[in-house]
Amino acid sequence: MCKGGGPVMKLFADRKIRALFYKILFFAAAFSGISAGGIVYFGKRDAPEYAAYFVFACSLCMILTIIVNLLVYFREQNRIIEEAAAQVREYMAGSQESRIACYEEGELYRLFHEVNSLAAILNAHTEKERKARVFLKDTISDISHQLKTPLAALNIYNGILQDEAQDAPAIQEFTALSEQELDRIETLVQNLLKITKLDAGTIVMECHPENVADMMEDVRKHFAFRAEREGKEIRLSGGRESTLLCDRTWMLEAVGNIVKNALDHTKAGGLIQIEWKEQASVLRLTVRDNGSGVHTEDLYHIFKRFYRSRFSKDTQGIGLGLPLAKSVIEAHNGTIEVDSMEGAGTTFVLNFMLESAGSDSISVCKPTKL
Repeated sequence: MCKGGGPVMKLFADRKIRALFYKILFFAAAFSGISAGGIVYFGKRDAPEYAAYFVFACSLCMILTIIVNLLVYFREQNRIIEEAAAQVREYMAGSQESRIACYEEGELYRLFHEVNSLAAILNAHTEKERKARVFLKDTISDISHQLKTPLAALNIYNGILQDEAQDAPAIQEFTALSEQELDRIETLVQNLLKITKLDAGTIVMECHPENVADMMEDVRKHFAFRAEREGKEIRLSGGRESTLLCDRTWMLEAVGNIVKNALDHTKAGGLIQIEWKEQASVLRLTVRDNGSGVHTEDLYHIFKRFYRSRFSKDTQGIGLGLPLAKSVIEAHNGTIEVDSMEGAGTTFVLNFMLESAGSDSISVCKPTKL
């Protein structure tokens, strides 16, 4: 363990500082003695000018000797600090076992000991947080699985009621509404499961080079029936050759949630445009709509879970789709930005680095935490 010195001699608790001090003291005394001897010697020979030269030469040698010793000391200190900085960088890169060597005494090593203690505390907090996330994931997973059975039963019962109420418009209307609510509950359960698994780091995304045009066409087809039924259009625009290193299933989930959000906030006759373009080493994917837009006060909170704006008239959203999309995009080393003008529409911009997009190998996307 590294310990600090006493209140008076803390500086000299460091063995290397003590050695440097003793060396300087020795050289100063030695050269002072030699200079005094030289003065006496040349004084006896009645040559004071030589005595002055001798003293100057001794002083110069003493200064050079002290400077050399200081340079050696500071070079050694710099090496120690560089090694400590390397250990800190390793720790920040994810190596939780990295520690700074501090087997000597002195204020510098006392600082290193405090840094090591801080690392140990951070590790304990990280482990505690990890266990809490796993517990939350398991709890929500258990609840969600328990909900699946009654939800399936309710869907069956609702379907039977719809079949039996062909001649009862009022019952048909209520069963249609109940079907919508059951779908919302099922979506909520599924999104909760996905988000908690991402939080706990139990999902590993395997990334392959995927054709962007094909993925966006899949998104368009997925929402084509709803868009046609609501009188809206989903339009694609981008190069056919663009590729992105990603987990196809999760990327479709992320973009799909953004498109769903656009459909939710666009009236009949509205347009949702999905555009992609390669710019240098970045693929930019844009989802733009001409819907109701987002209030200025809501832009900062738009990616928070369960956030519901006091300005929004939307009654369909749950508040998990966009946070889930952001989490998936960041797991792919991407970024997501939003720009909106109330009454004029909203634009989501997704940026992905393309350094490895042309590779045929499989890689693992980084874990993410919401």
